[in-house]
Amino acid sequence: IRKGELKKISIGYELVTNPSLVLLDEPTSGLDSISAFNIAKLLKKESRRGLTIIATIHTPSAETFLKFDRCILLAEGFTIYNGSPHHIRNYFEEKGF
Repeated sequence: IRKGELKKISIGYELVTNPSLVLLDEPTSGLDSISAFNIAKLLKKESRRGLTIIATIHTPSAETFLKFDRCILLAEGFTIYNGSPHHIRNYFEEKGF
């Protein structure tokens, strides 16, 4: 079994009880970009069914990053952005970055 499949099985195991909230710490860590994207796609599908998913992801690819509905970016323990991943570029350009 590949690492990506083990991550899906682990997430599936958590979903069996039909929770309303799932907390995931680095669900895409150690995965290749395609497997990470597939995990993000799976999480997006579950969120569309009404499940609230909170995940920490330290280095997502752009494609994976855009799968999320809302992102909170932290720097040195402070929130520097809270909102849609689709608006991040404009937000930081407006701030001069």
